Amino acid sequence: MIKELLSSKFVQNTGKSWLQQEGTRHFIGRGLLMANGASWSHQRHIVAPAFMADKLKGHVGYMVECTKKMVRNLYDVIGSSTRTEVEIGGYLTMLTADIIARTEFDTSYETGRRIFHLLDKLQILTAQSSRYLWIPGSRFFPSKFRREIKSIKADVERLLMAIIETKKEGAEFGRMSSYGKGLLGMLLAEMQKKKEGFSYDLELIMDECKTFFFAGHETSALLLTWTVMLLATNNDWQEKARAEVLEVCGDGVPTADHLPKLTVLQMIINESLRLYPPASLLPRMAFQDFKLGDLHIPKGLSIWIPVLAIHHDKSLWGNDANEFNPDRFSGRSFALTRNFLPFASGPRNCVGQAYALMEAKIILAMLLSSFSFTISENYRHAPVNVLTLKPKHGVQIYLKPLRV
Repeated sequence: MIKELLSSKFVQNTGKSWLQQEGTRHFIGRGLLMANGASWSHQRHIVAPAFMADKLKGHVGYMVECTKKMVRNLYDVIGSSTRTEVEIGGYLTMLTADIIARTEFDTSYETGRRIFHLLDKLQILTAQSSRYLWIPGSRFFPSKFRREIKSIKADVERLLMAIIETKKEGAEFGRMSSYGKGLLGMLLAEMQKKKEGFSYDLELIMDECKTFFFAGHETSALLLTWTVMLLATNNDWQEKARAEVLEVCGDGVPTADHLPKLTVLQMIINESLRLYPPASLLPRMAFQDFKLGDLHIPKGLSIWIPVLAIHHDKSLWGNDANEFNPDRFSGRSFALTRNFLPFASGPRNCVGQAYALMEAKIILAMLLSSFSFTISENYRHAPVNVLTLKPKHGVQIYLKPLRV
């Protein structure tokens, strides 16, 4: 029934509710994640080419260079020590922020860092403010809380507008032949097309930028953070993954041709996504009456797909469902079943899925070839849901350099 609900059959009959859209209005606005119906179809069609295989291969060099910089920073932190504690989540968050800023928005690390810092604050405030949406009229009450949200939103949009204006000026005055190859360049080119019906305006482009700035680094950073935690607590799998990386990549850095051969690493990533899916819940609303299996679904009904519960269901995954066992993904077909939903499923699945998996493989491969790591006794396991599934107190690990 879940597979059927997420299929193309119901893609126009279901979508994001008013409550969800209103709750994220100041955060990601009308971006792809919150779009419905014909608007969603148009937006998906326009952004999808930015994440196609040929485009992604062109990003490998950026991803490797950004990761090299993080590895150098970690070596500097360690210095001459043979074992140093670091909170790895913070490093991975800034790394994925750097990568998405460079690959899809052609902007500097510093500008990207400021945008992500503001979006992080906006995410927390938005999650808190959505609690009050259940009270009719509450969104119209002036408060210090709402003034802060609007102030941060304005700061984000000023930074995005500066990036957009730079690109527009470069194209208009001939300094650049186009608006760029990344997602932002494609959106600006689309805005110039005069079409009837759906079209992009500056406000929608900024909403799309916020959506992909957030989704392109937040979920990737969490996938990497949880995977490092699991490898730090399961040394045998860490050694298997490191041996595979050395066999496939040798002493060099990963290339696009290496990535499909890292099958053990893919199994580990899948198991991490099963245990700690970034989006633990997929909410949908019925926009008209329809039949789902034996159920009559009335218009206006909210349907919640509990991804976290499905991923930990012992009847589906066995008695070891709560344990880390990448071997369960050794049969490739099993990873593609309806029971595995880290990126949702069907037409509304995550458009950046291939991007996230490629990025995760490159970063993990380079970490594994540079360091061995174990979990710190200061680590406190406390996953918490704030739109995404986060480690509340971070992930503290001991790093030991493998190269001098």
